[in-house]
Amino acid sequence: MADSKVRVLGVDPGTQFTGYGIVEKGTGGSLVHVCDGRIRLSPAAPLPERLCEISRRLSALIAEFGPSVMAVESLFFAKNVKSVITLSHARGVILLEAANRGMGVHEYAPTSIKQAVTGYGAATKDQMQKMVMMLLGQKSVSETDAADALAIAICHINHSTPVSAAQQGARSAR
Repeated sequence: MADSKVRVLGVDPGTQFTGYGIVEKGTGGSLVHVCDGRIRLSPAAPLPERLCEISRRLSALIAEFGPSVMAVESLFFAKNVKSVITLSHARGVILLEAANRGMGVHEYAPTSIKQAVTGYGAATKDQMQKMVMMLLGQKSVSETDAADALAIAICHINHSTPVSAAQQGARSAR
């Protein structure tokens, strides 16, 4: 069975910075860096304006690069309830943009992302960034938020890649 190319848009939600990264998995399972960046939002701007900017920028990215699926970091529990509520608004806009485009959406917990990318669920930001650069053959990544988004996309590719019978046998033998 031949591998088909899949292009994943990873999104690290935020209302001050929203990171994005697009990774493609092609034949042979190679990972290809397509683009990455950060949507900078003015903390002085009203929340509805920031949410509109997230929607507008994601819409443009989707139109330009044509990812087939979106992967997003799931919410985690935090002590600051107001921050979680504000972040939830951003996630809602991001999920709505994917739904409006007919894209599948997959959510991953931070520990699952770290595990899928580094093999260690408690990896540091620095360890994650270095592994993302290594996996994508990049010398640098534009921003920490972008590296996080690329890690989310890589996590989805790792979780969605079917395991062949030979690979399964090798895993069982360990």
